[in-house]
Amino acid sequence: MKLALPALAGAVVTALFGPAQATAAQRRMDASFVSAALAGRLHYEVYLPQGYDQGTERYPVLYVLHGLPSTASAYTTLRFVERALDSVGRPAIVVVPQGARPGENDPEYVDRGPGDKWATAIASELPRVVDARFRTIRSRAGRGLIGISAGGYGAMQIALNHLDEFSVIESWSGYFHPTDPTGTKPLTLGPGTDVHAVLPTVRTTLRRTKTFIAFYVGRSDWRFFGENETLNQELSEAGVAHVFRAYGGGHDQSLWQRYAAPWLELALVHLAPAH
Repeated sequence: MKLALPALAGAVVTALFGPAQATAAQRRMDASFVSAALAGRLHYEVYLPQGYDQGTERYPVLYVLHGLPSTASAYTTLRFVERALDSVGRPAIVVVPQGARPGENDPEYVDRGPGDKWATAIASELPRVVDARFRTIRSRAGRGLIGISAGGYGAMQIALNHLDEFSVIESWSGYFHPTDPTGTKPLTLGPGTDVHAVLPTVRTTLRRTKTFIAFYVGRSDWRFFGENETLNQELSEAGVAHVFRAYGGGHDQSLWQRYAAPWLELALVHLAPAH
């Protein structure tokens, strides 16, 4: 797999940041790699923890998926997640991958066919690239997959189909079957894309691996509240431990900003800590 940038060892990051404490902007970088799954370049933004340039520790990684439909640059717009993580006080690396390309604004994070395999790119290729470039905990114990809105669907669907890669799954106001851009009409996109159908096939693995699943929704989210309640019931009936919360609010950024810090901390509590 061809990398767009050389591996970033500690000395290189020190050269980028300098000896003083790095600002948030200095700790943020845009990167990309040539993805075989997408037959093209996949961009992603990385946010490094304070002190990364001065130490040798390895860090857990939170992969965060943005909502859809979107522009090709939407992966650069989740700065509130970075601010929330800094307030938590648990060091981690945040990686936000591109979820759409020009002319393809709602791929739903699924594998559709040759050159259009978003799930494979994010679950299989991206962690290998990030592990090669940064000081990560290179196992599922150090990886969480979090998604917002359509990204919540992507996180749940991708992680359940790749439980060897991620040990923590969180959905913030997500849904659990592929939909059209309005979120009101279901799409049929093939096996493995409907979380409700996948769950019975992986429930034993979820219990054995003690995968941490957590999700929330706003009570006024008229499109997705009911489906979140349904998944909560399905997980309970399957004997899969999980956390589900319904909060006052709708389907909007104010809700996600309000709960970003506690839900990032919840994810990190269940991941291997920096060491």
